[in-house]
Amino acid sequence: MSGKAEAVGKALKKGVSKKGTRIHTKVHFYRPVTLKNRRKPKYQNRSVSKKSTLDKHAIIKYPLTTESSMKLIEDSNTLVFIVDIKSNKRQIKDAVRELYNIECEKVNTLITPRGLKKSYIRLSKDYDALDVANRVGVI
Repeated sequence: MSGKAEAVGKALKKGVSKKGTRIHTKVHFYRPVTLKNRRKPKYQNRSVSKKSTLDKHAIIKYPLTTESSMKLIEDSNTLVFIVDIKSNKRQIKDAVRELYNIECEKVNTLITPRGLKKSYIRLSKDYDALDVANRVGVI
């Protein structure tokens, strides 16, 4: 028994080689998953972080003064603006609040066939679209 124990101890210390030919049971060879180290860059890709070019003046380009937009101003308390194509509804709402000191109830947007983004800004009950349009210079 001690001979067997010694042999096992020796094998544990030395290690047993089980190297031989591998039996492939599948027709296709699948590349083994190996170690993937994380990137450790020595410097940043971009030295200065990108600054947002969309400020309140860049978001709202100009108010629309067509007959249909005038009808919306009178009937449904809505202003119509042409805005930057990359701006979203939240940005438009904030820009209108900052520029014209009015509260928006709702903002709808659409992209015209000409490639412009049109924004319909529904004002809250406290504000009158006619007064704001006069202040902005639409009428």
